[in-house]
Amino acid sequence: MNGAIYIVGAGPGDPSLITVRGAEVLARADIVFFDRLVHPETLAYAPPTARRIYVGKSRGADPDAQANIHERMIAEARAGRVVVRLKGGDPFVFGRGGEEIQALAGAGAPFEIVPGVSAAVAAPAGAGISLSLRGVASAFGVFAAHSAAGGEIDWGLAARMPTAVFLMGVARLPELAARLIECGRAPSTPVAVIERATLPEERVVFGTLADIADRARGVESPATIVVGETVGVAASLGVRGRRFRVERETLSPTLIEAR
Repeated sequence: MNGAIYIVGAGPGDPSLITVRGAEVLARADIVFFDRLVHPETLAYAPPTARRIYVGKSRGADPDAQANIHERMIAEARAGRVVVRLKGGDPFVFGRGGEEIQALAGAGAPFEIVPGVSAAVAAPAGAGISLSLRGVASAFGVFAAHSAAGGEIDWGLAARMPTAVFLMGVARLPELAARLIECGRAPSTPVAVIERATLPEERVVFGTLADIADRARGVESPATIVVGETVGVAASLGVRGRRFRVERETLSPTLIEAR
């Protein structure tokens, strides 16, 4: 093959949170296959001449859709083109990047993996929530609450994690809270639901396992759910993330928004 394929993580939402390497690769793209959670402005890193093809999938999508994406990427690389597969967050955090590189390796297609910042860590950080706060939480776990993404959750394991992060779970929030309580988590355990993390319209709802389903009523996907005592620490301090603009000439950070 004369072309190449790059599996690129676009980051958690804000287009500026893509990695430097991710932006460099997009700038060389002939064709970009992008997912549903990729912010439209992230595509501006690609040349105006690059073809942009939406291949996002939702629940109930054609089960052959993923195989079709593999075939299309391989065909474009065989035609000598630089292909970017742009995926929300990190390609290997419930992003099916592992399936894609298996298909590419099987076809002998040259590829590079460009990691991205996952919402699993970026969403809590932006809301001021430390996943592993010293003396409060010694570990954290990340779970796909949408069962099709990674199999049904081991609720017992999730309940035992000092901090548990759930992706793609807002539609199952009442069930999620109930299951964790059934498995031994205290109803008073703090919970945060972070909607559209890192974007200007971000919304954070704090509560407990006992009341979060009511408090977060109306929150829509994409949303990240964080369960654990570190959430309570952030809520008590009123800590929220702050966004800065770095002036390139001086490398001096200037506060542009406090949330």
